[in-house]
Amino acid sequence: MLRIFDARSGEPIDVRPGLVRVHAHVTAADTSALRVLLTADVLARALEMGGTPVVTVAAPTPALRARADELGIRPAEPDAPGVGRVLHVVGGQDTAPDGVRVEVAPVTGPAGTAAPASAVRLALLAQGRRQPVDLGAAALAEARDTLDRWRAAVAGWATRPSRPVPEEVREALRTAWEDDLDVPAVLATLRRVEAADDMPDGARFEAYAYADRLLGLELTREIGASA
Repeated sequence: MLRIFDARSGEPIDVRPGLVRVHAHVTAADTSALRVLLTADVLARALEMGGTPVVTVAAPTPALRARADELGIRPAEPDAPGVGRVLHVVGGQDTAPDGVRVEVAPVTGPAGTAAPASAVRLALLAQGRRQPVDLGAAALAEARDTLDRWRAAVAGWATRPSRPVPEEVREALRTAWEDDLDVPAVLATLRRVEAADDMPDGARFEAYAYADRLLGLELTREIGASA
């Protein structure tokens, strides 16, 4: 069961089974607003992976929607009343109606960037959502290098016999994202999988493919590219 920290009450909230509406509140078209949409996207993915039906609600400007599309952030429904519990994903200074408030810290750095969109997505995910992100050259270069390395590794692992995700790895991944959407802990688990000498390559592949259902980084994109 996913547990999320409610910035309004200051208490962790268990998101119990039943329809959930993830409402991303964005008014600007800057990178901080983009991070709000990304957090809502990953939150919805985490709930779906736990079997919870989700509707994502947002009304971004056309410019912000175009940037969101580049980052692989799934389209949301327009703002409309509906049933189900509501989780309001907001920037630090934004307001939202009564309910659980999932707060996202701002982004500093260039408003636009020539970095690959997937590197921007990873750089934004690399910090916990309540920590500010500096989207500078160093962070983007690190994200790009990590993605290049992981995609090449996944493509190589995909050629080996398939093995199930080790239960301890699956548990570590789920525990991380169900604990206040701790994506940095998910990434740390993947780094441990990458470095593990005693894990079959087929199991590594399945672990990365499983985690990417949450991360949305297209980690399997290079499979067969050199064939």
